[in-house]
Parts: sequence; C-alpha cells; structure tokens
Amino acid sequence: MAFYEHVVVTRPDISPQQVDALVEDITKIVTERKGKVSKTEYWGLRNLAYPIKKSRKAHYSLINIDAPGDAIHELERRHRINEDVLRFLTVKVEKLSEEPSPVIARKDRDDRGKRDEGFGGGFGGGRDRGGFGDRDRGDRPPREDRGDRPPRPPRDR
Repeated sequence: MAFYEHVVVTRPDISPQQVDALVEDITKIVTERKGKVSKTEYWGLRNLAYPIKKSRKAHYSLINIDAPGDAIHELERRHRINEDVLRFLTVKVEKLSEEPSPVIARKDRDDRGKRDEGFGGGFGGGRDRGGFGDRDRGDRPPREDRGDRPPRPPRDR
C-alpha cells in the first residue's frame, strides 16, 4: 500500500461538525477498501487565495492515508460528486509524518505569541515598531533636484 496526504477544501457555509462528518466518511471509504487513516487535522475556516464558486473562505482538512490506489480513486470520485467539496488534493508521499503539520504548528506558535505579547503584536506598526510610515529619506535630495538623470517631461492627461 502507498502513503498519501489528502487535503479537502469545503464550502464556508457548512458547519465544522459537517466537515467532521465528511472526514469520517473519508475514513469509512478508506477502511472499507483495506486502507487506514493515521492522522486527521482540521485547519479551520481560512481565506482562499482567489474566489472559488463565489466563496472567499473555506474549511480546510488534512488526512494522512495508508491505502491502495483504488481507495484513493473512489475517494476522489466521491469528492467530485459532493457539492460541499470545493477542491481536493491528494499527494503520494514516501512516509507519513505523525507530528503536527506546519499549519497547525504555526497556529499554536501564533496563539502563544498573542498570549505572551498582549495587544499590539503583528505587522505594520508605527515608526517605533519598524513600520514603513514616515521613514527618513536621509540626505537624499528631492526627486526633481537629482542631477543623475534628466527631469521627466510632463504627462499628457
């Protein structure tokens, strides 16, 4: 049997309990075909990089599978039929990792940082926090006075 990592992206308007039921169905399909599911992770409701079927968010789930190829084929066939599944990806891997995925590990690290740091962490910030607001341009002359290139001609509008 081969090892697979299977990621399922489902519609945002279904509940996390419905996502769990879908993951249980996946587990049932795999076990019926003499495979086994070693790990499942629910990554939560996350933003999509681009809209899919007019949705900007989706539920993500990762499933580690040890099964024959026909189990994966049947699983993907059922995902194509299911209207709740927006996208899925199955990748064959050399070995399955039992440690938390980078997505979960990062989420845990971010949660710890918020507890330790309190309010105000994150990107941006002001001048005192290293942001890009009003940065000092140093001894650089204004753009028009630079002698290293000729001034731009006025633009026609």
